[in-house]
Amino acid sequence: MVRADAALRALGRMARTRELRSRGVSEAELTRAVRGGAVVRPRQGVYALAGDAGVHAAAHGGVIGCCAAGAALGLWTLTIPEEPHVWMGHAGTPRSMPCEHCVLHWDDGAAAVGELPPVANVLLQISQCADEDAFFAALESALRRSLLSPAAIAWLWSHLAVDKRWLLGFARADADSGLESLIRLRLHRLGIDVRCQVLIDGVGEVDLLIGDRLIIEADGRENHEREAQRSKDLRRDARAAAAGYTTLRFTYAMIVHDWPVVEAAIRGAMSRRSHLHF
Repeated sequence: MVRADAALRALGRMARTRELRSRGVSEAELTRAVRGGAVVRPRQGVYALAGDAGVHAAAHGGVIGCCAAGAALGLWTLTIPEEPHVWMGHAGTPRSMPCEHCVLHWDDGAAAVGELPPVANVLLQISQCADEDAFFAALESALRRSLLSPAAIAWLWSHLAVDKRWLLGFARADADSGLESLIRLRLHRLGIDVRCQVLIDGVGEVDLLIGDRLIIEADGRENHEREAQRSKDLRRDARAAAAGYTTLRFTYAMIVHDWPVVEAAIRGAMSRRSHLHF
C-alpha cells in the first residue's frame, strides 16, 4: 500500500484523488490519512499534507496568488499582506464558504490544483494590490532570474494599468537585489540617474554609481550578521576611497523603512559634488 502522505511528499504539492489513485493510493488509505491528521481535504476530491500553505486557497477553489505566490516563486517580495490572496483564474468557481477575509484574483488563466500562477499573472496581481515599489522590485527579480518570456512580458504589458506600463520599460535584468531596484526607482523619481553593476578597477563590481565617483551599496538583511562579509565590505570601501570614490552603504532596514534618511544622505553627498570629478 502506498501511503497518502508519502505520495504527496513525492509530488511536492497537493493533488486530486485520481492522481493519487494512479500512484497506488487507495480510497481506504486516503480516508485513514485524513482521519489521522497527516493529510487534509481542502475540498471534495483534493488532498494536501497538513500544513500546506495552499490549503486555504484550495478550499475556496483557487491557488495562492499575489505577493505570497511571488515569494513562493522566489521573487523579491517587499511585503506579504496578512489577508490571503487567491488566484481563481478567469473561470474559477468559488467553493465552500464565502472568502470574507481574502482577496480573489480573476485574471486570465486556469488555476490548477497545487500549482502556483504563472509569473506574469503573479506580477499583475502584485501591481494591483501593492505599490509601484513592490511591483518594480518583484519585476526586476523575475527578469534577473529569466522567469519572463517575451510573450509573458507582452501579456503583462497589455494587462497592466496604463499608468504602470512605464515600469516595464524602465526595468532591467541586472539588479542584484530588490534593494537595488528600490534605490534606482526612487532616485529616478528624483531625477537622479544611476548606473547599475559597475566594474571599477581595484574595487570590483559596485551596486550603483551616481555620476563619476559616488558609489551606493545596498546591504541585504543578512550581510551584517556575518562578520566576514562586513570586513570584506569595509576593505572594499577603503580601496574605493583610496581611488577617489565616495561610498554610501545602506542596510535593508534603512532602504525599506527609513528612506528619507537615505535620500538625505545621497542628496547631501551630491550637493558637495561627491559624484563628480574635480
